[in-house]
Amino acid sequence: MYKVAIVTISDKGSRGEREDITGVELKKMVDNHKNYKTVLQTIIPDEKIIIVNKLNEIIETNEIDLILTNGGTGFSQRDVTPEATLSVIEKEARGIAEYMRMQSMNITKRAMLSRGVCGIKNETIILNLPGSPKGACENLEFVIDTLVHGLDILKGSATECARK
Repeated sequence: MYKVAIVTISDKGSRGEREDITGVELKKMVDNHKNYKTVLQTIIPDEKIIIVNKLNEIIETNEIDLILTNGGTGFSQRDVTPEATLSVIEKEARGIAEYMRMQSMNITKRAMLSRGVCGIKNETIILNLPGSPKGACENLEFVIDTLVHGLDILKGSATECARK
């Protein structure tokens, strides 16, 4: 069972001015999947240094396998989640973010405006999701099963990846 942290990035949410519907919906999805369990859920403001520090803290202290961020991936001046994530990760996993955008384009052309990234630090995958509940859940649905194999490889439990 892979341990998941959900980090909602929202100025209003962190001040208690908006309910975190996206984080709640992501938690339901994660906990309904046979391979994952949410062990941490938090809300922080759209501040690059706070995001960087929180991601590093989670990786260093909680033995988390997958961090799902939501929010801060758009074009707003306050949207800095991808930049913060890129500051933290050691390896980028571009294919995951590209695939989510590609699949989302079948639903809305606005998907091309998402700047979310995905990458690895140590043995943790960080995945940026949109801030809207619908967008975040759709994007996670596109990759949640395949991420299991990625985590198996990252953790060393999958040694044969080639298909015959």
